[in-house]
Amino acid sequence: MWRPPQRIKHELPSGDWPTAEQAAASRLMSPATIGPMPLSSRTWVPAMVPWRATEGGLVTPDVLAWYERFARGKPGAIVVEATGIRDVPSGPLLRIGHDRFTPGLRQLVDTVHRASQGETRVLIQIIDFLRIRRRPDPAKFFARFLTITDRHRAAYPEAHSDDEVRAQLALADPQALAEVLTARELEALQFGARERVTDTELPHIAELPKVLPELFAAAAGRAATAGFDGVELHYAHAYTMASFLSRHNTRSDGYGGDVQRRLRLPLEVFAAVRARVGDDVCVGCRFLADEAIAGGSDLDEAKTFARAFAAAGMDFVSLSRGGKFEDALPPKVGWAVYPYTGPSGYECMPIVRSDEAGPFGRNVAPGASVRAALAEAGFATPVVVTGGICSFSQAEGILARGEADVIGAARQTLADPDWFLKIATGCGEAIRRCKYTNYCEALDQKHKVVTCQLWDREALDAPDVPLSADGRRRLVAPPWRR
Repeated sequence: MWRPPQRIKHELPSGDWPTAEQAAASRLMSPATIGPMPLSSRTWVPAMVPWRATEGGLVTPDVLAWYERFARGKPGAIVVEATGIRDVPSGPLLRIGHDRFTPGLRQLVDTVHRASQGETRVLIQIIDFLRIRRRPDPAKFFARFLTITDRHRAAYPEAHSDDEVRAQLALADPQALAEVLTARELEALQFGARERVTDTELPHIAELPKVLPELFAAAAGRAATAGFDGVELHYAHAYTMASFLSRHNTRSDGYGGDVQRRLRLPLEVFAAVRARVGDDVCVGCRFLADEAIAGGSDLDEAKTFARAFAAAGMDFVSLSRGGKFEDALPPKVGWAVYPYTGPSGYECMPIVRSDEAGPFGRNVAPGASVRAALAEAGFATPVVVTGGICSFSQAEGILARGEADVIGAARQTLADPDWFLKIATGCGEAIRRCKYTNYCEALDQKHKVVTCQLWDREALDAPDVPLSADGRRRLVAPPWRR
């Protein structure tokens, strides 16, 4: 994982925990309405991937336990992890690309509603992603995967066959390879081959604008059938829809180039989803306030995106930043590239040892700019802000200054799923506070079940505690006993 050179250690923001009476009168604990969806408070748990589904994408008891534990903290809303809209193998990630997934997802919704005593709304984040291969062993890459072209043959005129060209390439040093291989071939060797939305020479990539609206709409329809209160369209980070929004999208078919053409497919996807689920299901999206990569979309474009989404009728926008493939670090051989390992990934999940900006509320100012741009255009579309928010005073200040409408917290909620409830009941001093070391993110990068270092070794021998496969970590936070 990339780290900023400054390595300044930042102290956790002061909690300034309120009494129960002060909390009851606060903005944070006040109700809100997001489209058709009422919230009991302005508290929001963003999507986190815990790696607890089956290899076939089905809900498991561990998935249910994960969301039940968050629901007991009674946040206003929980967004279920990024859930694939296609019925294709994708490891232990939830899927919603077929009707067979609906019963398990309905059980998940019922679990959250029951555990929160009806106080928590539950949304599902739906996502599409393109094919990405693991970084190959170099010998296998040159022997089996690389297609030999005239460019390679010209570099080794003494070779009498393509097999000899492969053998020469396998012996070449990095500088020679950089001269002989194309940029995409070098990427396939050093990172693993990765499809892009601009690879329109591939029929399935060219047809994405025809295919994706119905895939997203069908997934949203299943979500509605399962009882979800809302759907969050995943338009952020390194995945398909974010790639259509990106300035790096140079498609020439009317779905790339200038900002209006890049907005075309995201708006068509939303229109298809809205038509499928109607106005009674909350529908919004998560997108980037800044891609944080060279030549990428920036805050000015984020304002344009937000205005377009609001004009189309989205019920909310949720903001993130960074997390792109373009500046990710090379993975180990046999591993897939992870889009949160480079500088843009750091912007998404900064840690306690940081640059001068620090890890706390790093996305608040961009979020406030987006919200102001919406207001100036006459829209009151709620804005969800996330990123290093871990204290009452932070959250309350953001709302008081009009910088956002809803406060999201992922890592702090993972550290203490009851932290919103503890604030509401005047028990702030009992909050287990995230250290922002990204212990959880390191597990995610390795596709291991995600836990928190503050509780995953606690009371491992307690009865009925679900444990990791090796028995060394508990899979849910310990219960809070007042």
